[in-house]
Amino acid sequence: MADIDVETVLKGKYPAKAHAKRVVEYIRSKNPDATGAIFLEGRSDHLLEDSDEPVPFRQRRAFMYLTGADIADCAFIYDIETSTSTLFIPPVDPESVIWSGLPLSTEEALAKYDVDAVLPTTELNPILARLGGANPKSTVFAIAERVSNSVTFLEFENKDFAILTEAIDECRVVKDDYEIALIKKANQISSAAHRDVLENVRKAQNEYELEGVFVGNCMRQGAKKQAYPSIVASGRSAATLHYVHNDKELAGKDLLLLDAGAEWSTYAADITRTFPISGRFTEQSRAIYEIVLQMQQGCIAMLKDGVWWDDVHVRAHEIAIDGLLSLGILKGNRKEILDARTSTAFLPHGLGHYLGMDTHDTGGHPNYSDPDPLFKYLRVRRHLPAGSVITVEPGIYFCEFIIRPYLKDPKHSKYIDEDVLNNYWDVGGVRIEDNIVITKDGYVNLTTAVKDPDELEKIILG
Repeated sequence: MADIDVETVLKGKYPAKAHAKRVVEYIRSKNPDATGAIFLEGRSDHLLEDSDEPVPFRQRRAFMYLTGADIADCAFIYDIETSTSTLFIPPVDPESVIWSGLPLSTEEALAKYDVDAVLPTTELNPILARLGGANPKSTVFAIAERVSNSVTFLEFENKDFAILTEAIDECRVVKDDYEIALIKKANQISSAAHRDVLENVRKAQNEYELEGVFVGNCMRQGAKKQAYPSIVASGRSAATLHYVHNDKELAGKDLLLLDAGAEWSTYAADITRTFPISGRFTEQSRAIYEIVLQMQQGCIAMLKDGVWWDDVHVRAHEIAIDGLLSLGILKGNRKEILDARTSTAFLPHGLGHYLGMDTHDTGGHPNYSDPDPLFKYLRVRRHLPAGSVITVEPGIYFCEFIIRPYLKDPKHSKYIDEDVLNNYWDVGGVRIEDNIVITKDGYVNLTTAVKDPDELEKIILG
């Protein structure tokens, strides 16, 4: 896995049939007698309201997982008894061809995708009727509210609209080599684009210029889509976790936080780097940066098959507390500070999340109603299995909106030295994020973007 050859692996087909078999195994683990068919519809093309411009197309993730087909207006049937998969694609519409050209033919689709047959969507209902009528005990497994009115399941005695989503979400947690190759490719592209931003930051005057550098570099490498809207946050704006404006001037600011990742064939990279706009860290920003880097390194070192993610998250807080104590921002006993949850004033979010077709991928089992503020926003609450891909993204933030209430609360204020804290507001926030594959005995880091502080300065200064 560490030596996975991306280009060689990606010459093959997306392993849709293996995914379908895995999903059936999950369904049968809950219902051993399950038989019948899996039915899925892809996303349809449609126009924006009050406009003849199309909505940007993003394939439904469940459909992508079982077909690998990133095209619109399709359907899919998997015959559980025969382990046969059929992709249904729209027939040629002459009026559409005038504007958009010829679509993929059935022969081309069969050669491109890992399915057993490709038929026009006009054959969909007859195939469903045949499968439903062949076995009186058969069940059609589909996703609620994702079945068109034109589709009929009349011949199926049983209809299950619940378990398929659960099955696909859980199966997506463990990636195969092809999926990891896609994420690694997205990381290679994104890491190069992050470096391009470093090389151009001193020339830029506004955050949006750097967003343009990043996106443009990704597109030049063939990645036309971003996995999520970039966060390009300078100065105090970096304390806003999901900052979206990307339009502030850079002059007079210390750090820039860039959270940006490309998408490759629907799979995401999610990388954050924080660096000095001038090319030189201040004393305060360097101190915070090194604490966050220690947090990330300490947490990554814990990773291997079966590690409990809560424990890794707690370790991030312990290292953060030690670092902030050493600077005098926090005062008192580390355990008492951790037990009081005072450190959540500076690290309010979870340490990371699963990564795959979605930036915040499925199967993490979060508990957003957890009354414990240390874990409330933790997106993964489980043991990490080998083959899962997770982000490790610790941070320390100086957000007045969050911290001021802690300063007014005696439970927390006794652990914070406000006079020392006042020297750090302009740091804004520091976050460092890498994408990690969990292995049987450890991990593989897919992210190659520079994060050593000396190297960051060297690149920026040219």
